[in-house]
Amino acid sequence: MTLHAHLVVTRPAFTLDISLTVAPGEVVALLGPNGAGKTTALRALAGLTALARGEIVLDGSPLHTLSVEERPIGMVFQDYLLFPHLSALDNVAFGPRCQGVSKAEARRTAAALLDRVGLTDHATAKPRRLSGGQAQRVALARALAVRPRLLLLDEPLAALDAHTRLEVRSQLRRHLADFDGATVLVTHDPLDAMVLADRLIVIEHGAIVQQGVPAEVARRPRTDYVARLVGLNLYRGVADGSGVKVGQLLISTSDRLEGPAFVAFAPAAVALYRSRPDGSPRNVWQARIEGVERHGDNVRVHLDGPIVAFADITPAALADLDLTPGQQVWASVKATETHAYPA
Repeated sequence: MTLHAHLVVTRPAFTLDISLTVAPGEVVALLGPNGAGKTTALRALAGLTALARGEIVLDGSPLHTLSVEERPIGMVFQDYLLFPHLSALDNVAFGPRCQGVSKAEARRTAAALLDRVGLTDHATAKPRRLSGGQAQRVALARALAVRPRLLLLDEPLAALDAHTRLEVRSQLRRHLADFDGATVLVTHDPLDAMVLADRLIVIEHGAIVQQGVPAEVARRPRTDYVARLVGLNLYRGVADGSGVKVGQLLISTSDRLEGPAFVAFAPAAVALYRSRPDGSPRNVWQARIEGVERHGDNVRVHLDGPIVAFADITPAALADLDLTPGQQVWASVKATETHAYPA
């Protein structure tokens, strides 16, 4: 049930042109900013958006020549789109009934799936009586009821509040682990992607800019968008063996590289001073404070200078340094806190 797809879709702002392969039992997340082409790719796989060029092949059989109804897919939409007049049980039974299964058999299948997602006690409830997390699980059960070979999930947790999202994310990961077909998940939330997916494909402006297992993508971001998602300062420059030259600033690193390279470090690794620091830091530069904002339990300081950077410091440090926008400060990062890798 391996999926091989080359998707080319023309949009007013860009042309989506990506290739992807998803193995049986694998969950691949399409990650990217709004308008990058993620949902367009998912709709193309489902047959809801026409391809300009390309193909979709599942287990050796072409899907792109089939209508939406003929494709062996299950889909969970962002807003779930449950039928409001049907009970949870009948929502799940709807797909098998459309495939010609008898009413009794479809309801038996639906009951088994509702039990699997922990909703047996809510089988007779209409969607308006379900919580967001329960509706999401009914939508998943409905998608699985048609015994799909390809499962498509469009922002499946986006409609949930933060507390419910945490619980449902964990449940969804278990359900996906039990599915032996190919799964493609679209999300803009890095945590959803990191927890649910075996592999990430990052899309920007209709093209794949990075892909790999979540840990590798998080450790070695290759675009500003990915760096922001994983919370790193990222720069591209030229390595000379002892550091990476970024503009006029040489950032010393503990990684020995030559040629085009990326260098990254966490905002928490950036120390700020009112005057030039003495001692061990090998990377020191003068910067101007562009802004200050709360960031979790800390304060994020936006810096402009030879490089644009974020620094995370404690509220106590902010008060002690008496930092305000427009001030000149000194920033430093230890070489051991940086990470360089080939561009």
